[in-house]
Amino acid sequence: MRRPALVLLSSIAALLLAACTSSHVLTGTPRPPIDPSQVRLYYGPPPGGFEEIARLDVSSGAFTYGEQNKTNSVLRKLREEAARLGANGILFQGTADGHGGGGVSVGGGLGRGGGRSYSGVGVGVDISPRQKYANGIAIWVPDPPPAP
Repeated sequence: MRRPALVLLSSIAALLLAACTSSHVLTGTPRPPIDPSQVRLYYGPPPGGFEEIARLDVSSGAFTYGEQNKTNSVLRKLREEAARLGANGILFQGTADGHGGGGVSVGGGLGRGGGRSYSGVGVGVDISPRQKYANGIAIWVPDPPPAP
C-alpha cells in the first residue's frame, strides 16, 4: 500500500518540477552569482560591448494564468537564471506561446460480463493554460550605463 502512494507522490513532484523549466548552455565563463535585481534587460547590444556567458531558455510554468503573469514569470526566470551565472545583463531574444492547453474530452463504453451488462461515460476537462517561452543571452557588461 505504501509503494503506490510513494510512486504517485514522486510522479506529482516530477511533474511540478518539469513545469518550472529553465535551462542554459554555457558559451563563456560564468562569474560568481549576483542578486537577480541587479540583472538588466537589454533589447539590443549595450554600448561599450559585453561578454557572452550563456544562452538561456525558460518557460512560464504549467499553472500560470493571464498573459501579463506569463510574461512577468518568464522575465523573472531569465533574470534568476542569469544571476545564478553571475551575468549582470540579458540580451533579450524574444518570447513564444506554447501549443495546447485547455480542452474537453468525452468518452463512453459498454460491456458485458458474467451475464450482466454495464456502461460508463466519462468527461475530462483540461484547464491548464498555454505556457509562454522566452530566451535570451546572459551577458556581462563591464561598465553598464545608468538606469533610465
